Amino acid sequence: MRLKQAYRFGQALYKIMYLKDRPLSVKLLVFLAMLVVVPLTVVGLISYSNSSASLKDAASRSSWQIIEQVKSHIEYYIRDFEIDSIKLLNQPEMKSIVMTGSLEELRNARPSIIQLFKDVAYSRPDISRITLLMENKAIFDTGEETNMRYAGELEQESWYSSVPMNGDIRLISRLSSRDGNDSEPVISIVKRIIDPRTLEPVGMLIMDINFKRIQEIAYNVTVGRSGYMAILDEKGSYIYHPDPSMIGQKADFRYADWMLQQDDGYFQSGKGPFYTFNRSSYLNWHLVTIMPNEELNRGVAYIGRTIWLTVLLTLVMAYLLAVGFAASIVAPIRKLQFFMKRVKDGNFSERAKVESKDEIGILTNDFNQMVEKVEQLMKEVYTAKLREADLSLRQKESELKVLQSQVNPHFLYNALETVRGMALEQGITDISKLVTSLAKMLRYNLGHASPVVTLREELAICGMYLDIQKFRFEEKLHYRMDVPDEALEQYIPKFSLQPLVENCVIHGTETGTSRVTITLSAALQGSEYTVTVADSGSGIEPDHLRHIERDLREKELSTVGAHIGIINVHRRIMHLCGERFGLRLASKPGKGTTVTITLPLKEEDRHDAISV
Repeated sequence: MRLKQAYRFGQALYKIMYLKDRPLSVKLLVFLAMLVVVPLTVVGLISYSNSSASLKDAASRSSWQIIEQVKSHIEYYIRDFEIDSIKLLNQPEMKSIVMTGSLEELRNARPSIIQLFKDVAYSRPDISRITLLMENKAIFDTGEETNMRYAGELEQESWYSSVPMNGDIRLISRLSSRDGNDSEPVISIVKRIIDPRTLEPVGMLIMDINFKRIQEIAYNVTVGRSGYMAILDEKGSYIYHPDPSMIGQKADFRYADWMLQQDDGYFQSGKGPFYTFNRSSYLNWHLVTIMPNEELNRGVAYIGRTIWLTVLLTLVMAYLLAVGFAASIVAPIRKLQFFMKRVKDGNFSERAKVESKDEIGILTNDFNQMVEKVEQLMKEVYTAKLREADLSLRQKESELKVLQSQVNPHFLYNALETVRGMALEQGITDISKLVTSLAKMLRYNLGHASPVVTLREELAICGMYLDIQKFRFEEKLHYRMDVPDEALEQYIPKFSLQPLVENCVIHGTETGTSRVTITLSAALQGSEYTVTVADSGSGIEPDHLRHIERDLREKELSTVGAHIGIINVHRRIMHLCGERFGLRLASKPGKGTTVTITLPLKEEDRHDAISV
């Protein structure tokens, strides 16, 4: 069983892969297209992948160059402030307050120190604030702070204890408030002041730098069309970000902690932004460029579109070449196919023209020779077929005459006329009517030599037959005729309806107890018309109905057995009118049976229907 399934699957796969049932032109076009599309697609995918990697490398190199330039500018910028802080501490006023120990001397030196700070701040507009703390003894501040409350607030900040004790500077990104106003983000250069006598820290200098200059440097940085640069301190908090609200916030992008442990590199998370970073060893900051994935992929998408457009144009060119190539092969085959069809339709006089000496030309020549031999054989067989057809026709006519003469004795007709006369003499009118109908049926059977009659005559005989049966079944049997006038003059094979009506009586009225209605109707449909015989009897079981339909298809006129009447009617109609005419049955158990006869219209009526 599994071997059969595998074999069937293999056969189906073979048909699909090799287009077994498709025209030759389709096969040629598909296979040629595959020869072009598959290599170009592979090349396109490889090119696309390599281009994507190359663009990422190019983007990272460009970003590193930008970062290096910005890093150099910022380092020089911060070094200038470190130098300024050293110069500030070397001023005589600053040296004097470092060496002093009394609060009184500090108070006296305050005006000169504050003025010194203001002069320095005035010379550098990017200095936001200068603060000097003297071991909780005094505070000197350009922000006019004079009490130690502000010093205590500074000591509570997390960076305070991390300032080196040896006098090295430390850079802090924080928010600085001034005179109770809103806080502003600043970079603080923090340096402990060392007493040269004891080499111990005696104070702390805090120089707050606003972001104006750094913003100017970063603002001029162009990372693609929509990228930007950010600066993070050693803890991963933003020192600079295009969005001021992010300054001081912890960087929350993926791999941020990993990045803080690296000196430089780049990474991308899924379809997220493309990050390139570099660490400044002097500042201990990480400068990061962020490029959106759409920006990064813009070049890749352009390359992809170019590749696929090239594939499409190449495919179109290959398709045009394939059409020409296929036409050179398929056109002669189609011509040969055309002549084969003509021969199949019975035309043996024409010959296909041999236009080449290749395989197709040889096939065409062999076909012409075969047609010549077939034509000779057809002539030889034609006479024999005519004789056979004549014998068959005579046999069919004999069978028809046998059928029509089943109830044909003349003496029965004469006897019925005698019975009718006796009934009239005795005044028994019912018997007289019954005998009259029966006699007319016999006369109808004897008086028509033609195999066809009008529908009017056939319906009249059916009416007589049903009237005779009503004498027997009385109220159990009822019939009606619904036939339009234009159908009454149409032709129908003789004795086609009476066997069907008889079946309705036998299988509807005789086998049941309820009232049965038999309906005869007709309708014109294009070049055909139908006659329907329907009853409201017990119907036919589905299996029995299929058996009857099989008999209609298979049994011949001379077959004996059940349903001989229906089969004879069906075969007679097919013989007289053609293979596409005959009977159709429809039945449901308990709902009744319907027999539909399809017949051709008379020639004149058929022409009228076609013209309409």
